[in-house]
Amino acid sequence: HSCYCGTESLALGQQYSSLGSQPILCGSIPGLVPKQLRFCRNYIEIMPSVAEGVKLGIQECQHQFRGRRWNCTTIKDNLAIFGPVLDKATRESAFVHAIASAGVAFAVTRSCAEGTSTMCGCDSHHKGPPGEGWKWGGCSEDAEFGVLVSREFADARENRPDARSAMNRHNNEAGRTTILDHMHLRCKCHGLSGSCEVKTCWWAQPDFRMLGDYLKDKYDSASEMVVEKHRESRGWVETLRVKYAFFKHPTERDLVYYEGSPNFCEPNPETGSFGTRDRVCNVSSHGIEGCDLLCCGRGHNTRTEKRKEKCHCIFHWCCYVSCQECVRVYDVHTCK
Repeated sequence: HSCYCGTESLALGQQYSSLGSQPILCGSIPGLVPKQLRFCRNYIEIMPSVAEGVKLGIQECQHQFRGRRWNCTTIKDNLAIFGPVLDKATRESAFVHAIASAGVAFAVTRSCAEGTSTMCGCDSHHKGPPGEGWKWGGCSEDAEFGVLVSREFADARENRPDARSAMNRHNNEAGRTTILDHMHLRCKCHGLSGSCEVKTCWWAQPDFRMLGDYLKDKYDSASEMVVEKHRESRGWVETLRVKYAFFKHPTERDLVYYEGSPNFCEPNPETGSFGTRDRVCNVSSHGIEGCDLLCCGRGHNTRTEKRKEKCHCIFHWCCYVSCQECVRVYDVHTCK
């Protein structure tokens, strides 16, 4: 099929960064499918955290890929905020779907625990008996509600019987499952001068950075699939099968893709590649962020840059620090 237009659901990240500060008109959010529009109207209270979650996912993507040829660039003022990059069923698309779905689940869960919505709150049904030396307290985060919201919203547009919908549903779910897998106890000590006579504990989500690191590993080990067509009563249905039978079958926690990625070395409007010209590279690294690989063998330019920095800082009793200002000269290397 010519156009997979699945990035509009991510458009929330760009255009609705100010969602929290004004009333939302669901009808004015571009690119929503009817099911998402209904969702928006039913869950209007938590739409700001849905948008916040998409934004969180995009920022984490840009952190994880900051030294790579594809660095998760978004295009401003464009409905498909990643451009054509997500049109293809590549491992980059797999990662973006997983991290954005995880972001929505994470942000909704967090805002529920902070008490910003009347339709959700703390998790009370997962308690179980407390352990030795601690008791339940605080607000346990209800990640299952966050996951439910993400599933309803992010998967609403993945309802076609084709391979791309199957891939997106799988990767969306892999992103959300990461949160449920990494829920853990967080505790606070009580007692005289911080002694831990009593601890109160609650269920908490992991740091989002930890989820990003985990999903980045899943990107590196993503499973390549092939598309199979089946005839069913409702017509042709596409499913995914692992390409190399001798590799282990992907679990629901693995990312899957079925098209190769462009090399992202040269600008190409069709693939959405921006190329790596003028990107800052690390001259002393042999990794992908090093000047050899990031610049795709084209070489690099070097210029010096002066930066003002605090230096010779002295701590004064009590209690302030005084510093001088130094000018340091740095070499900056950029791809040709």
